[in-house]
Amino acid sequence: MFLGLDLGTSGIRALLMDENQHILGSATADLHVSRPRPSWSEQAPEDWIAAAEMAIASVRDAHPTEFSALKGIGLSGQMHGATLYDAEDRPIRPSILWNDTRAAEEAAEMDATPAFRRITGNIVFPGFTAPKLRWIARHEPEAFARVAKVLLPKDALRLWLTGDYVSEMSDASGTSWLDIGARDWSDELLAATGLTRAHMPRLVEGTEPGGMLRERLRREWKIEGAVTVAGGAGDNAASAVGMGMVSEGQAFVSLGTSGVLFAANDVWRPQPESAVHAFCHALPNRWHQMGVILSAADALNWHARTSGATAGDLSAELGEKLRAPGPITFLPYLSGERTPHNDARIRGAFTGLGHETGRAEMTQAVMEGVAFALADNLAALRSAGAEVARVTAIGGGSRSSYWLQAIATALDIPVELPARGDFGAAFGAARLGLIAATGADPLSICTAPPVDHVIFPDAALRPAFDTARQRYRSLYPLLANL
Repeated sequence: MFLGLDLGTSGIRALLMDENQHILGSATADLHVSRPRPSWSEQAPEDWIAAAEMAIASVRDAHPTEFSALKGIGLSGQMHGATLYDAEDRPIRPSILWNDTRAAEEAAEMDATPAFRRITGNIVFPGFTAPKLRWIARHEPEAFARVAKVLLPKDALRLWLTGDYVSEMSDASGTSWLDIGARDWSDELLAATGLTRAHMPRLVEGTEPGGMLRERLRREWKIEGAVTVAGGAGDNAASAVGMGMVSEGQAFVSLGTSGVLFAANDVWRPQPESAVHAFCHALPNRWHQMGVILSAADALNWHARTSGATAGDLSAELGEKLRAPGPITFLPYLSGERTPHNDARIRGAFTGLGHETGRAEMTQAVMEGVAFALADNLAALRSAGAEVARVTAIGGGSRSSYWLQAIATALDIPVELPARGDFGAAFGAARLGLIAATGADPLSICTAPPVDHVIFPDAALRPAFDTARQRYRSLYPLLANL
């Protein structure tokens, strides 16, 4: 048996599968984000461990016999979080999360240093880990002085599970400290942040062992033998492993809290000026490119909260047939934006509102705004050399047929929906646990699911979508100048 743990922003998921990749069951435990100041986003590592214990206990209680045969655990997690430990393995402060933009000034300073783009192949975004450490050094010097180790969120779970400080290439790619071509920490970039290699976890590939489960936990959980904990992956790379998106030409669009357009690569293709992320994949000698928007399904969830409805209700109000864009435009910059603008301070907006505007028209504009943002990401990916001819849709937002029609039409490419099943980050993490524990060939394990159906662009509405997208694109510079 193999367990996948996916540490998200809103919760942690545990998924149990057998050696034939049949899922036996899963459970989730909720997490909450603290926002003590504008642009801040934090979680306590202790809350991650409590949620993990809860989710694992639910799976173990439902399948005690199968759980006792556990052989491997894979980890997936939200990326970029700055999680700091002292010399006694105690968290120093709450983890600063991926969507926290307090370090925008520090990120700009680092990005102006040529070595960062040259070595990492990426812009230093405010949400990345390195600028957060410079912010802590400036604003919380006593905390910075106590730092013995800097971990990413999922690797904080690993410390609890194994007692080891270990990370892997896909997650480390989002720190601004990794030499992504060499797949190793850069001493030069660490020194620029007042750190050394001693502050960093040991690096492995996502398919390699990254520790063994503590004996105390093995006995407590009544597991019969030793359990290997895989290197694992950042959440998007883990989702790609779960979807079998590991080779050149394979791509997916994720409509989760954030929005991601992900393309697998056989070679490293950095082009930082495009604001495309060029990262290591979770498999050895594999890379990927991503365009990232910070608010996708989160934009619809925000609209649902403010309008007193659920996201499902809002989608249902639009019906099944795609509409031509109306006069309302929504810019989904609720937490700033990454690709293509790299603007931590920009914020969202509606334009074109009138007395005749109702909730459904605003919902339509929200979905179109996210679709147009993803179209901008597709253009950036193609400018960086990615070949994306079709995408597979995943994430909670992919349950909306209307939204997927809008995305297919805005991007002008087919959107595939996989056959019913669970192919997300927790499943990808379980696959990595299987590979690390058994030595199985990664490509034989990381296969793609069958396609259930394909949503094609609506040719009749393409001109209207093109016109609305041009209006959408014209608004960013106006909003940025305010």
